Amino acid sequence: MDMIYTDSDLCYRAICSRDARFDGRIFVAVTTTGIYCRPICPAPTPYAQHVRFYPCAAAAEAAGFRACRRCHPEASPGSPEWNMRADLVARALRLIADGVIDSEGVSGLANRLAVSERHLHRELVAEVGVGPLALARTRRAQTARLLIDQTDLSLTTIAFTAGFASIRQFNETMQAAFGCPPSAFRRRTLSEERGSEGKLTLRLQYRPPLDRDTLFAYLEKRAIPGVEEVVGKCYRRTVVLPHSRGVIELEPTEKTNAILLRLQLSDLSDLSMLVQRCRQFFDLDAVPTAISDILGSDSLLAPLVTARPGLRIPGTVDGFELAVRAILGQQVSVAGARTLAGRIVRTLGEPLERPQGTLSHFFASPQAIAQADLQGLGLTKGRVTALRALGHAVAQEGLELDRNADREQTITCLLQLPGVGPWTASYIAMRALGDPDAFPLADLGLRRAFEQQGVAADRSSIERRAETWRPWRAYATHHLWASLSSAQFRQPTHA
Repeated sequence: MDMIYTDSDLCYRAICSRDARFDGRIFVAVTTTGIYCRPICPAPTPYAQHVRFYPCAAAAEAAGFRACRRCHPEASPGSPEWNMRADLVARALRLIADGVIDSEGVSGLANRLAVSERHLHRELVAEVGVGPLALARTRRAQTARLLIDQTDLSLTTIAFTAGFASIRQFNETMQAAFGCPPSAFRRRTLSEERGSEGKLTLRLQYRPPLDRDTLFAYLEKRAIPGVEEVVGKCYRRTVVLPHSRGVIELEPTEKTNAILLRLQLSDLSDLSMLVQRCRQFFDLDAVPTAISDILGSDSLLAPLVTARPGLRIPGTVDGFELAVRAILGQQVSVAGARTLAGRIVRTLGEPLERPQGTLSHFFASPQAIAQADLQGLGLTKGRVTALRALGHAVAQEGLELDRNADREQTITCLLQLPGVGPWTASYIAMRALGDPDAFPLADLGLRRAFEQQGVAADRSSIERRAETWRPWRAYATHHLWASLSSAQFRQPTHA
């Protein structure tokens, strides 16, 4: 675990300099005021003897501190430590952030993780200082505060959207977390901040820098016709969630370190899950400086890291869709894979009631692909078999393709499917499972990037050199792929 919060001297220096690298990684509680803050809080720096440091907001609240109303701890980026890890605690925290306790309770969370409730509670307390109920309560309060600040939804709608079971629970939790009733935050209308046509707009904070150009160029080349589009620096797509569906837009802001999320959902009960997926999709919880410190020490990667500071790994909002793309991208060009995906969407995807721009369909479901003939779409027999097997595994066998899954177990299951080899599994691990150390060793693009840089490009040389890039080999891979973006050659490997 990242035990940075136990180093009081380092943490205190961070709050003295308001170091953004620590934002979301530590929370600062002030004993004289009873308030906890982000390390970048603009309030005067307290004396060292009056501060305590916590790894998460819930731990600070459990110790009796209230959230600061100036720096908004609820808006801070997430800790990258939990995204990097794939153990029990990390998976539990991601599931809690998705709202699993609200819908399934602690018993449901424990069942998903195949452990007892007692063991889960013990592990969470040991790692983050509080149990699952306290973590879920803080998540609900933070979600509600964001919605109060950034939308003009009614307080009743916000209460149930955030996951509260009753208005009374909502009022009591907000009073305990922030020291005031929720109505105290409603001091102005926000209709001017909402998108057109009734879109809800939220701001997703990130740690700078962010390489927007490379991120949007990557997504634009791979946008599935009918499902995704990139217009300028605005990414739009259709989404299907457990209880809702709709259209989202993601667009960087010019003046703040935030991405604007505009959304239209048929049911707001999936809002917390969608926000987490969008954060993962744009890799907003990454700490670019920590990644560049490791990768920049390699002479091969140093100029690439300098050229693209803040490069992110594009994730996905739909792991099954990403896995389909990975299979379609085997040994064909990016454009070819995009064309094949568009054919599947037109044939098997569900049409929107009313197209929005070029967005016309929701992506095909696992059930639809598992049962489809898939003939006449230009797919080889091997790809048809692989896609149907993938659809069956997700729809009938419970294969999970998101960041809440057990990475090792999921990779093992993927490799047992026909037509899925190490490259495909690594690509899915990188983008759908969120593994920052996933590394497609046999990728042709990597070999060509090594050759272009004038270094040994045989398999053993690549593997040996990549060992020094741990735990950020996936980022190194994207830097090398990006270095080839201007080269004129057929890219058959990264779907």
